[in-house]
Amino acid sequence: MSKVRVLFVCLGNICRSPMAEAVFRARVERRGLNAHIDVASTATGHWNIGQPPHPGTQRILRQRGYSFDGMRAKVMPASDILTYDYIVAMDRSNVQDLVDMGVPRERIRMLTDYVPGKEGRDVPDPYYTGNFEEVYELVDAGVDRLLDEIVSSLGLKDSTTSR
Repeated sequence: MSKVRVLFVCLGNICRSPMAEAVFRARVERRGLNAHIDVASTATGHWNIGQPPHPGTQRILRQRGYSFDGMRAKVMPASDILTYDYIVAMDRSNVQDLVDMGVPRERIRMLTDYVPGKEGRDVPDPYYTGNFEEVYELVDAGVDRLLDEIVSSLGLKDSTTSR
């Protein structure tokens, strides 16, 4: 069985998508699913290429014990993005940017599609709002449900007994 590949996408790849990548990666590891799932993140804009996560994202991740070691902002071409099974955008603008790059709309989901009561809403960009806590709350809820969907769709067993 080949690995399921999950990609989180935001505008600059320094706030929302690296936060989602770090939290999702930790949840995959905690559930003993590393052999089955790969995760990455990317930007749709080129401004921050090579930069580490935003200090606000770093603060949230550190406070909660998530590693972001080695993470650097990048932009993947559509040909690379299309190799992912799950393409998860943070807002409608990211969705449109991906479509403009040639990614079929039906291949893209919004992170909030996995958050009951928030489906289809944007994850606000904390680069502009400063509200990294709000972003973490959405990421926290969304990545667990996304992971549950992947586990269920593949018929995987994870190493936790709480789910």
